[in-house]
Amino acid sequence: MIELEHILPSAQLPTAKDLIEEKERKMPGTVQYSFQRFRKSRECNFDDVGLLSYYFSPEASQSNRIELKFCIAGNIYCSHPGATCSNCMIHPSKNCSEKIESIDFLSFSFPPAFLQHFSSNGTKVNHPNFLEKVLRFKHKNSFTRTLPLCGKIRNVLEPLLNHNFTDALENVFVNAQIQVLFLYSLDCMLKPKDEQEFTCKFLASEESRASIARAREILIDRISEPITIRDLSKMVAINECYLKKGFKIIFGTTIFDFYQSQRMEHAKYLLYEKGMSVTDVSSILGYSSISHFSTAFKKFTGIKPCELLLR
Repeated sequence: MIELEHILPSAQLPTAKDLIEEKERKMPGTVQYSFQRFRKSRECNFDDVGLLSYYFSPEASQSNRIELKFCIAGNIYCSHPGATCSNCMIHPSKNCSEKIESIDFLSFSFPPAFLQHFSSNGTKVNHPNFLEKVLRFKHKNSFTRTLPLCGKIRNVLEPLLNHNFTDALENVFVNAQIQVLFLYSLDCMLKPKDEQEFTCKFLASEESRASIARAREILIDRISEPITIRDLSKMVAINECYLKKGFKIIFGTTIFDFYQSQRMEHAKYLLYEKGMSVTDVSSILGYSSISHFSTAFKKFTGIKPCELLLR
């Protein structure tokens, strides 16, 4: 369960009887998350809020982590999502017993192994700034900060709460959204403003930004079909150089690192949650050999695929 007392006053905490639905993932070596949706009571009256917590322990490094927690009020839960309720389709403003005003709590825990991929691409930094120290767990004091819920964060949270993906497709989608959520949360914490400034002139064009967003969608859709940056640039009709530069600016990571991280996170899911063999996962992700997959997996996670199966 999410530690709700860290977000809301105790008098406004929902109880277990108000819980509508819950999802969680607890898989070693990767992001752990929990989504909880509660029926909103009349007593609950608060603004949406987010928290970023940094946990550091020199004696127990295995407990080091960064956590994001969000409380979003005012969403509408419907027991017939996306479908065919005549009240919703014909009388959208009419009261409907199937619709319930809800409070959503989301919690994400990011381990050091995941965060190292966002720290200057793992290269040595002679004079690290505050963010670098946090990502590398070189900052010696734990802290918690209120996180401004800027427009970028809200645009990521909404589809996390309301999507129709299931099983493996849900895992791929959620992994991709969580990575962007983490990057945007850091950005909004350091730059609490809704509008993003772009130093590159071509990103001032909404069409260019849409093409880069489309490139990310293609990478997610084709997680099992390796694609070159050249082919990707042709598919979204944008210059290859602009695509690489714009992707790094908007999403905080290179195209290769984003694509590789999504493939490896999905590999963990298939190995650990679905119990698939290393051979099958290697084939599903489009690797030409098991050895190539194992090498890529160990480079990203620090362990061999077979070692994950033993945890």
